[in-house]
Amino acid sequence: MNIHPIKTYPTLGCCGLDCGLCPRYYTKGPSRCPGCCGPDFFSNHPSCPFITCCVKKKSLEVCAECNEFPCPKFKDAGKYDSFLTYKKVMPNSSFIKEHGMEKFIEQQKKRIALLKTMLEHFDEGRSKSFYCIAVALLSIESLEKSLDKVEKSDDVKIRARALKEILNEIAFKEEIELKLRKK
Repeated sequence: MNIHPIKTYPTLGCCGLDCGLCPRYYTKGPSRCPGCCGPDFFSNHPSCPFITCCVKKKSLEVCAECNEFPCPKFKDAGKYDSFLTYKKVMPNSSFIKEHGMEKFIEQQKKRIALLKTMLEHFDEGRSKSFYCIAVALLSIESLEKSLDKVEKSDDVKIRARALKEILNEIAFKEEIELKLRKK
């Protein structure tokens, strides 16, 4: 029997990616992702070079804990990937390196709580991915303000539209893309 290590924080990818802010983490059913090295991860997902080096070989939680960080695997991290949240790989990892894992997890828990609020009260069935991207890329303060600004309504579609408009305005001001540009 091949036993694979399980990370303490599967909501955080060893590369620095926010797994706990991914739409697949909140999917119900067999396509749900348990997060980086979470329960049953290895039976459903192929390993990646970050997991092989960080978790399997060095028994670390994240690459930022490694003496060799940033290694060549991080050379172009987030630059050319169409998955917008990959832009946070280096900033997240650098934050962990500078301030420590516990401080990062504290912030990540706030982000996850904000995302859960958005999914519970503002998702009309078509906004999950947008909210996940917004929560991963925008500042916590901006996210909190956006939820405070949104007008109350009994209609979830109206609430969703209003929140998305506010988040897009904030993203525009902060020069952050929440959608991929079509080429």
